[in-house]
Amino acid sequence: MSVPKLADNQESLILTEWQEQGKIETRSAAIWKRFKKNKLAVTGLIVFSCLILLAIFAPLVAPHDPYINDYEAANTAPNIKHPFGTDSLGGDVFSRAIYGTRISLTVALSAMVFTLLIGITYGAVAGYFGGVVDNVMMRVVDAIQSIPSLFLLLIIASIIPPTIWTTVFVLSIVGWTGMSRIVRGEILTLKQRDFVEAARATGEVKPSIIFYHILPNAIAPITVIATLDIAGNILAEAGLSFLGLGIQAPTPSWGNMLTQAQDLSTLLMYPWVAIFPGLFIIIAVMSVNFVGDGLRDALDPRNKN
Repeated sequence: MSVPKLADNQESLILTEWQEQGKIETRSAAIWKRFKKNKLAVTGLIVFSCLILLAIFAPLVAPHDPYINDYEAANTAPNIKHPFGTDSLGGDVFSRAIYGTRISLTVALSAMVFTLLIGITYGAVAGYFGGVVDNVMMRVVDAIQSIPSLFLLLIIASIIPPTIWTTVFVLSIVGWTGMSRIVRGEILTLKQRDFVEAARATGEVKPSIIFYHILPNAIAPITVIATLDIAGNILAEAGLSFLGLGIQAPTPSWGNMLTQAQDLSTLLMYPWVAIFPGLFIIIAVMSVNFVGDGLRDALDPRNKN
């Protein structure tokens, strides 16, 4: 006995009704379901969300003004008034660490956004056009990546006057090459698909094909790499600020807070000056990495669990 075929509009109505009843799982729901199974990823998301809230509401949370130093209370051990102690100038380490969260996360997230814009555009153009265009553009990437990233970072940072936004600029200039390679590889794979050929056949312009049809299908690896870039940017900003090439005092950041702990004597006598900013860096980087690992597994189409 043959089963009568439903009309397209009937199938659409049935699918819609099943979705409303929860019988069909949407892609976003499936991704979130797989992500929730990774307890470390969920924990990382919660912790990083708390850090973002801490950065937003820093003036309400910090008990002291981070820009005012109480010289008489310099190098005070942690106590009720100063939970994380004070630094060599009498600044409250707890308040400065909280405001440092705002600065460090602003730099890391902003650099990630600019890295995405540069890397996606560059990689998409190279991958889609291919041929000579791809060869020339990728040789530029090879030339940049042949220079050790830390060395290149230090050179650029030493030339440009250090501020928050020049630090963002430096991290973006150094970090976009990896993203461009990922995007190029995805474009080279996807541009041969039938839906791209159909878009070409309908006469759509190339920018529309690249950014409207191809890139949305490459969102999974882009999302994972962008998330992990945040952790890399946090470490890079901390390193630059520690060396005096990033955020400058008195503006607090986790990196420049560690500059006061360069001496072995300081580490032995006043360890809290280094311990607490270092803990913030470790917690932030680990939480972002956990989220990135969770997203990688959740966005993997081969993962059916």
